[in-house]
Amino acid sequence: MSGRPYVLAEVPWKVVSQTEYEVAILPWGATEAHNYHLPYGTDVMESDYVAAESARRAWEQGTRVIVLPTVPFGVNTGQLDIPLCINMNPSTQAAVLGDVVHALEVQGMEKLVIINSHGGNNFRQMIRELTLHTSVHLSTIDWWTILPVRDYFDEPGDHAGELETSVMQIIAPELVLPQSDWGNGAQKRPSVVALREGWAWSPRPWTKVSADTGTGNPKAATPEKGTRFLNDVTAKIASYLVDLAATDVERMYD
Repeated sequence: MSGRPYVLAEVPWKVVSQTEYEVAILPWGATEAHNYHLPYGTDVMESDYVAAESARRAWEQGTRVIVLPTVPFGVNTGQLDIPLCINMNPSTQAAVLGDVVHALEVQGMEKLVIINSHGGNNFRQMIRELTLHTSVHLSTIDWWTILPVRDYFDEPGDHAGELETSVMQIIAPELVLPQSDWGNGAQKRPSVVALREGWAWSPRPWTKVSADTGTGNPKAATPEKGTRFLNDVTAKIASYLVDLAATDVERMYD
């Protein structure tokens, strides 16, 4: 079989019907501008790659995981004045997630991990609500947050900066424009002190924050940094998948 056995989109029914999957993975991204040089599908490609590579590592350790198709739309309420940034409201996300969880539950899947790639997505409250209505164990991972990024990048950036540019140079190098086209990712800070210091929060109207849609300078990005970070991230997520698959959720806190 030529397809990857841990990626549902590449697996036929003959194989699925004969495999007892232990954990399902739902990658979730967004469709939005990423500075001048990265594609609109950056978050989709990142979550798809991280999910599949983590699943491959777990599969090679004997854990039967399955990666579902990536959801390509995220919460982009602050970017609707940027052409072709597509917004999916949190309530819509909750409905989509609920339907996926229901389908998995009636089919006997016991565990689902969301691998999120977009800062505007937040699945924690949705999971809190869903746990009242489902037996499926739900968890979520913001993949870029699980390791100390300053150990890998000089100036990681918040959006389309050094971190994202480095990893996209590995995931889809043919879609990254030449360095001469990179914006500097300069961002304006809020004038309100609490918002500037970060202990109060308000959504950012993106075109008032950034001229090039990036937040964080990508100038120090390299494929070598992207390789090292992705390798360590996917290894760590794979270890979680292996542990989760081997754990009886009813006894998780015994």
